[in-house]
Amino acid sequence: MKDLFGKAILDYQTKNNPENIITETSISEEDEMSVSYLFRSFEEMPKIEQKALELATGKILDVGCGAGSHSLYLQKVRKLDVVSIDISPNAILACAERGLEQCFVQDVMSLSSADRKYDSILLLMNGCGLAETMKKLPKFLQKLKSLLAGNGQILIDSSDIIYMFDEDEDGGRWISNEAGYYGEVTFDISYKGEKEDTFNWLYIDYNTLQNAAFANGLKAEMILEGEHYDYLAKLTHI
Repeated sequence: MKDLFGKAILDYQTKNNPENIITETSISEEDEMSVSYLFRSFEEMPKIEQKALELATGKILDVGCGAGSHSLYLQKVRKLDVVSIDISPNAILACAERGLEQCFVQDVMSLSSADRKYDSILLLMNGCGLAETMKKLPKFLQKLKSLLAGNGQILIDSSDIIYMFDEDEDGGRWISNEAGYYGEVTFDISYKGEKEDTFNWLYIDYNTLQNAAFANGLKAEMILEGEHYDYLAKLTHI
């Protein structure tokens, strides 16, 4: 991993001539994202993210914290105990510079559940994407469950991207049977002329997430539906 996403975050934080991040997926064309979006305030966040931050309680784990905007709100405004992790060393450097007190370079899949349990686990900005594929989803959910306190909650968001596929005359959607689950995509990121290694990313519709959660000992509840086929779900122990 070249850590280009993290480099963009750190460039913005340190005012090192940040540029837009170029993204492209297996089902969408090239697009540009301003790094400033990752540094948005609570008021600038989508309602789904605001709702998740309002629901967070107790000891909190922010998985894939990125630039740390969600964690900073919880730490500075709500005065909560939040641990923030990301696999990007550059992003964590930026988080520390922004004032996050407990931020670490850490893959959630290798985080020990023996050390600490969390009352709230946050996975925002399509947190389901971190599972990468449907095949890896059960193991991903089992790991989150192992980190969750008895009465804890996992607050996770995703999108049903069925709308991105062509609609036929009957109102159905045409999806190739050979492609597997339609929410599995590959992602490419470029920044300042460099290209990151292609990685897998998962978008999952709510019903599929609900079924997967139940199969792995978790109860799913729809908390909020967004305006763009996105949603926030809460997972708890059964």
